[in-house]
Amino acid sequence: MNQAFEIAAVGLASQQKALDTIANNIANLSTPGFKRGVLKFSEVLSAPADSAHPGASLEQLSSVAGVRLETFSDIEAQGEIAHTGSPLDLAIDGKGFIELMAPGGQSLLWRGGQLTVRDGVLSTSDGLPLRSMLSVPEDASNLRINSDGSVTALLAGSGEIAELGSITLVSVDDPSRLERLDGGFYRLPDDVQVRDSVPGENGAGLLVQGGLEQSNVRLNDEMIQLMMVQRVYAANSQVVQAADQIAAMANNLKE
Repeated sequence: MNQAFEIAAVGLASQQKALDTIANNIANLSTPGFKRGVLKFSEVLSAPADSAHPGASLEQLSSVAGVRLETFSDIEAQGEIAHTGSPLDLAIDGKGFIELMAPGGQSLLWRGGQLTVRDGVLSTSDGLPLRSMLSVPEDASNLRINSDGSVTALLAGSGEIAELGSITLVSVDDPSRLERLDGGFYRLPDDVQVRDSVPGENGAGLLVQGGLEQSNVRLNDEMIQLMMVQRVYAANSQVVQAADQIAAMANNLKE
């Protein structure tokens, strides 16, 4: 009887986590650059004490000990790009990332957003410079970021259009392993390598000036998932109620 309670408790806890993830997705429906959270369920197996017996079958060796929950961001799903018209808004139409220089020499990855010029260097709105370290003169105007990553500006002193450098992109083989941070940044694990790519090559995508990538959350999909999770949650609740009723009947028989 205790197993029924344990199984139902595992089910309730896992579905509660799923509800929290869906609620967070819906809450960030209008957050630019947000990547929806996805839950991955997997059974955790445990072996009994006699598992060392050489003739034991798989069914004899293992039993379900619980459920492991892993939450990761659906980074590869492209969000719709909204055109804002602001020259310092930048989006990536593709699967690439912009590499940033964080304090302490740490590298962070970024899917684009609002840019600014801080200390003469093109940076994010949070002050993190791009790895390309593009210097923007004080008298520069008409900053232009082309789809291939080249950056130009009009210099007031000479009246000429000068090339300031280029923004490169990086590609990651398994984006699901990236750690999502606040502000739309991603931390790269030590054992994950990135590949430098020119915008437009190797599937990294193209840069879109004057655009912001929107959330990749689809409300219809989230509502369908929500209904499924609620039904499973209710089913596990009924298991608890049934087990409680059977336990009560068993106790009455003892009397």
